[in-house]
Amino acid sequence: MRVKVQHFGVSSTDVLHSWVEQQILALGRLRQIDEANVNLRHLADSSPAFEVKVHLVTPGPDVFAEGQDHTLRAAFIKAMTQLRVTITSREAKRSRKTKSQLSAPAAKTRGGLNK
Repeated sequence: MRVKVQHFGVSSTDVLHSWVEQQILALGRLRQIDEANVNLRHLADSSPAFEVKVHLVTPGPDVFAEGQDHTLRAAFIKAMTQLRVTITSREAKRSRKTKSQLSAPAAKTRGGLNK
């Protein structure tokens, strides 16, 4: 997995980068992630001042999330929570669909004749 972190108005530190990477890697247990693009922004003239956008490239549909808050950590946690909810709801939907297909009755033959 490739993790790409972009900083806009936020100082880039090794501690910050490794923390972001650890959080993204933890999501890898829930779904295969090929690439993660993370944007960290400090918007000086806005309230809340911090914005985090995450784009996960996965097999199937990509997953997107964003969070805004008064601290960078809180904004990132909001985005991660949104990602977890999206990933787990997709997995639950897939599981329900598989179960319903397995328990569905056999289709009738054409013409309405059952043999």
